[in-house]
Amino acid sequence: MSLMVLGTASHAGKSIAVTALCRALHRRGIRVAPFKSQNMSLNSFVTRDGSEIGIAQAVQAFAAGVEPGAEMNPVLLKPKGEGVSQVVLHGRPYRDLPIREYYRETEFLLGEVLGAYRKLEEQYGNIVVEGAGGAAEMNLYDRDIANILLARALRLPILLIGDIERGGIFAQVYGTIQLLPEDIRPLVQGIIVNKFRGDPSLFTQGESILEEITGVPVLGVIPWADIPLPSEDSLSLADKRAAGGPVRIAVIRLPHISNFTDFEPLERLVPVDYVDPGRSLTAYDCVILPGTKNTVEDLGILQESGTAAEIRRAGERGIPVIGICGGFQMLGKEIRDQGIEGGHGVYPGIGLLPVVTRFDRYEKTTKQVRVRARPVGPILSGMGEVTGYEIHMGETDPGEAEEAFTGDGAASPDGLVFGTYLHGLFQNEGAVTALLSFLYGRKGLRFAGGAVPGGSPIPVRAGGPAKGAEDVPKGADPYDQLADLFEAHLDMETILSFFPGTSR
Repeated sequence: MSLMVLGTASHAGKSIAVTALCRALHRRGIRVAPFKSQNMSLNSFVTRDGSEIGIAQAVQAFAAGVEPGAEMNPVLLKPKGEGVSQVVLHGRPYRDLPIREYYRETEFLLGEVLGAYRKLEEQYGNIVVEGAGGAAEMNLYDRDIANILLARALRLPILLIGDIERGGIFAQVYGTIQLLPEDIRPLVQGIIVNKFRGDPSLFTQGESILEEITGVPVLGVIPWADIPLPSEDSLSLADKRAAGGPVRIAVIRLPHISNFTDFEPLERLVPVDYVDPGRSLTAYDCVILPGTKNTVEDLGILQESGTAAEIRRAGERGIPVIGICGGFQMLGKEIRDQGIEGGHGVYPGIGLLPVVTRFDRYEKTTKQVRVRARPVGPILSGMGEVTGYEIHMGETDPGEAEEAFTGDGAASPDGLVFGTYLHGLFQNEGAVTALLSFLYGRKGLRFAGGAVPGGSPIPVRAGGPAKGAEDVPKGADPYDQLADLFEAHLDMETILSFFPGTSR
C-alpha cells in the first residue's frame, strides 16, 4: 500500500515528513521507498548508476534503508532562468524547455511518472509519495503531475501538512481542502500541523477547530526542531543565519546556485555566510564559489558586480578560494561556450587558475567518485581520500595546473586556490578537518574537530537553531532523531493502518 503527503504550500515540510515516515516504517521492518513524481530543485544527487535525482529523494531513500534510484524522482526540473528549465527525465537530461512547452508534454510525462511509480511499487510494495508545492494550485489542476493528476491516477490516502510557523494555519488547511477537486477531497485522511514552536499541547483547541471545520482528523502537531538533514531547495537559503566565531567562510550566493548542501556540514561547525554578489568579502577567512545551473550568466554577474575582482584579490593575498563544479569553471582563465550555456562566445574567467572550460555538447557528466587529494599546499595535503559525485555540463582543460585530486580539478602552486567537480567534498571529515585546521591555525588557534554528520553519503542538515526548538540528542543518527520526533507527536496507529498487512 502507499500513502501520499501533500502540502498547503512550498516549504511546509512535505520532504521532512516523508523522510520521517520512511525511517519510522523501516525501523518496523516494513520495506518502503519514497517517490516524488516531479521535483524542481537545483540541489541534486547522483545515484550509483549515474542517474540524477533531487537530493530530498536520496535522503528519503537512505532513511528508508534502500539505495536511491531514478524511479524515486522521474522528473527533475532544474531552472536555468527566464522561465526555462532543464528537464531531467529518469535521471538523464531530456530537454531544456520553457514552461509553456513543458506543459504541452503533460500527458507524456504523466505516463512516464506512472510507469516509474509502478516499477517502484513492484520492487518495494509500500511507497510514501511526496507532492510538490501547494496542493490547491487551481490554475494548474489540468497539468499538475505532482499533485492532482497523480492523486487522481493513484487514488491513495492523503496526509495534508501545513506550516503553522507561517501563520494562518486554519486558512491554509481549510482553504486547501475546500479548493481541492471534488474527487480528490475525500482522499484526505489526515492533517499534520508542522513547525510548532513551544508546547504542542497548547494547540489542543486548535486541533479541535481544524477537525470541526474540515471533517478530517489532526494526526499530529510536530514541534520545530534542529535536526541535521539537507535542504531540499533554494527556499531554505532564507532560513540560514550564521552565528559568530573566530573563523568565517563566505559562500557566494550565485543567482543560479546549485547544491549548496555541499557546505551545510561546515555550517554546523563554523559561521558560513551566503554572500550576494556586490557585497564585500574582506571580512572572510575563506571564499567558496559554489555550483550553478548557469555558469556563464552567473560569471557575468560576478564580473559586473565587482565580486569577481574581489575574489581575485582575496586569492592574491593568500585567502583560500575554493571552487566547486561551476565555481571551479569560473576560477579559470576563460569559458568557451558553443551555445550550450547561453550565447556563443568566449568569456573571461576570474583567472586564479590556468584552466579553460568548454561547453560544446549537450551532455552531462553524472557519476559517483572516490579520489585522493593531491599533496599541494597545506589544505589539500591533509584531506586524504574523499568521496562525492559529479554533476556538470562542460569539460575543463587543466593546462599546466597541478591536479587538486587524482584525475580531477586544479590547484594553484601553493594549494590555497583550488577547484574541483566534486560535490559532497565537505561531507568527508578529512576535508572538513583539513580546511578548518588551516583556517584556525592562521589565527593561532587549534581546531578542536567535529564529526561530519553521518548516516548517508550526503551532507546532512535541515532547518536551523531556533528558539523553542525541540531538544534532540547531538551526535545521534539524524534519521532516527527525525523519526523519534514524529513518532512522539504523530498518531502512528492511524499511519500504520494505511499499510495493511504490515507489522505494527
